[in-house]
Amino acid sequence: MSKLKLGVLVSLGHDPEIELKKVRDLGLGSCQIACWDGKLFTDENARKVTAAAEKYDVEVTTIWTGYSGPATWNFTEGPATIGMVPPEYRTQRTADLKKGADFAKACGVPSITTHAGFIPENPNDPLYKPTIAALREVAQHCKILGIEFWFETGQETPITLRRAMKDIGTDNLGINLDPANLLMYGKANPVDALDIIGPFVKGVHAKDGEYPCGDDPDRLGGEKALGEGSVNFPLLVPKLKSFGFTGALTIEREIGGDQQIVDIKRAMGILEPLC
Repeated sequence: MSKLKLGVLVSLGHDPEIELKKVRDLGLGSCQIACWDGKLFTDENARKVTAAAEKYDVEVTTIWTGYSGPATWNFTEGPATIGMVPPEYRTQRTADLKKGADFAKACGVPSITTHAGFIPENPNDPLYKPTIAALREVAQHCKILGIEFWFETGQETPITLRRAMKDIGTDNLGINLDPANLLMYGKANPVDALDIIGPFVKGVHAKDGEYPCGDDPDRLGGEKALGEGSVNFPLLVPKLKSFGFTGALTIEREIGGDQQIVDIKRAMGILEPLC
């Protein structure tokens, strides 16, 4: 069995070459590119991404596509601000994600990824069907382009995500598993979650974290350096492989500065024997 690819999450920024060089300087050959500013989805930047990926021999597995409007990462304001669920932002965000898909296509990248939001667990909730319709519109646009649409785990339980994918109904859907998010949002143990979503995982954020604190139930659990949280990577990675996963483990560390590089290198040391 071939080894899994190991990569890192980088930002599109204003100079894609700098970001892709960071990947190669770490000795990695894979990355995801994240962008929350749709103004950066230009033909010029697409050419720069393509050229830099070739120059540094880095495979870009997905464009992590953000959207306009507010997004508050907690349990109190999050349901009304994150993703495609809030009605007042849905139309614009549908357009935002389509623009991200056009950019991915121009870069030769095979997918986009995003947080769909707090998809209602109750399929009879009045927010559910319009959310599914908007997500289907994005997925169909991706399908026309010949790319996939991946859901980042986080705000929804695994079974809710599977139901949403079934109801969207296109054949180009996948999951970008962020095991730390499943913990931080209190939605699932990521190893157990694979029993529901394992066959649909196309990408992974190698990120660590903790469950929310019961003494402060309005806040998410904390993100941690890989190896310091509660994600059991020695169990998670082999179980992923058992479902036929052959994609990339993309390290994500939600801090900046020198410590981020230290933590990324430590994560590489933990993950490489598991690949």
